[in-house]
Amino acid sequence: MKISIERAALLKAVSQAQSVVERRNTIPILANVLIEAEGNDVQFRATDLDIEVVDKAPAMVERAGATTVSAVTLHEIVRKLPDGSMVTLSEDGAAGRLTVTAGRSNFNLATLPKEDFPVMASSEYHSNFSAPAPVLRRLFDKSKFAISTEETRYYLNGVYMHIAEGEGGRVLRCVATDGHRLARIDAELPEGAEDMPGVIVPRKTVGELRKLLEDDEMKIAVSVSETKVRFATPDITLTSKVIDGTFPDYSRVIPQGNTKKMEVDAADFAKAVDRVATVSSERSRAVKLALDEDRLVLSVNAPDSGAAEEELAVAYGDERLEIGFNAKYLLEIASQVDRENAVFLFNSAGDPTLMREGNDTSAVYVVMPMRV
Repeated sequence: MKISIERAALLKAVSQAQSVVERRNTIPILANVLIEAEGNDVQFRATDLDIEVVDKAPAMVERAGATTVSAVTLHEIVRKLPDGSMVTLSEDGAAGRLTVTAGRSNFNLATLPKEDFPVMASSEYHSNFSAPAPVLRRLFDKSKFAISTEETRYYLNGVYMHIAEGEGGRVLRCVATDGHRLARIDAELPEGAEDMPGVIVPRKTVGELRKLLEDDEMKIAVSVSETKVRFATPDITLTSKVIDGTFPDYSRVIPQGNTKKMEVDAADFAKAVDRVATVSSERSRAVKLALDEDRLVLSVNAPDSGAAEEELAVAYGDERLEIGFNAKYLLEIASQVDRENAVFLFNSAGDPTLMREGNDTSAVYVVMPMRV
C-alpha cells in the first residue's frame, strides 16, 4: 500500500478514529486503526468492539492495500506535522512496517496484520431515516447531562431514543435520567422513522456522535435495529451496539400537577446559583430557594465554611415556598436553556420540580429536591 494525503484530511480522519480506541486494552489489535486504500479514497476504521467508526478521506492511491497501525501514535505524529504538508504512507508488508513521510520528517511504525482486525458484523436495520444534524445535536446535547454514571443501573448509562406521543402527535424523543434529574427532549418525527424500535444509545457513543453533528448543513442517515444503531454522513459512519436493557417508564416521574409557577431569566439564575454555591461544602452543595411574591432568595448555609445569599427578581404569584436542590443539578439544567426565560413548576418542598424553556414543551427537565 502507498498513498499520499493532505495533512488536514488525514488529521480529521485519524482523530475521529483514535478517540474510539480504548487506551487500556488487553487485545493489541484494538489499539490499532485499520487503513484501507482503494480507488481515490482511504478508509480509517477503529473499534473497541462496542463502537466502530469508519472515516473516509480523499487520497492519491499509488498502490491499493490495507494495514493496521497504532491509532494514538499515528494521530500524535500527524498532529505535530506542519500545516498544509502532504503526507505519504507506505507499507512494507514483509518487514511489518508503515513509513510515514512528510517533508523532511520520516517515521517508521510497527504494523499488525489486517486479517486480525475485528470488523463489526453488519446487521439488518429495521428502520432507516435521515435527520438534519442540528435536530440530532439538540436531542442528544440537551439530554446527555442526565445520563447516569452508576454502573449497576447500566440501562440508565445512555440516552433512550424512541418514538413517543407528543402534544401535537408522534415525535422522535430522547430521554436520559439518573434518578435525581431527568431530561426529555422532542423533535419532529423524521420521515421513515415511524417503526423505529426504542434503543438506549450508550454514553460513549453519544460523545463520539457529537463530532458528526458539527456541520449545520449536514443530513445524517440514521439506521436502527434491536441491537445496533448507525449514524452516517458521506464521510463518516459510526456504528454502535445499544445497551441491552429496558429503560424505565419515565413518564411516571414527570409531575403533572405542579401549579406553582416561577419564571426567571435563565442566565441570571445560573450565575446566581453558581455564586452562592461557592461557599458550600463540595459534598452536599445544597442551595435553598425561598420564593415569595415576585422575589427569589437563593441561600447556602455551610456551618464549617460560611453562608451566602442572593436575591433575584422573578415572576411568581403563588404562596410562599422554600425548597432545596443540589447546586450542580440546578446549574446543569439552567445551562440547557437557549431562550431567555426558564419556567419552574413546583408543587411542594418534597416533590419533583419541572423546568422548561418559556412556553416550549419540547424540552422538559425534572429535578428532585433535597432537604435543606
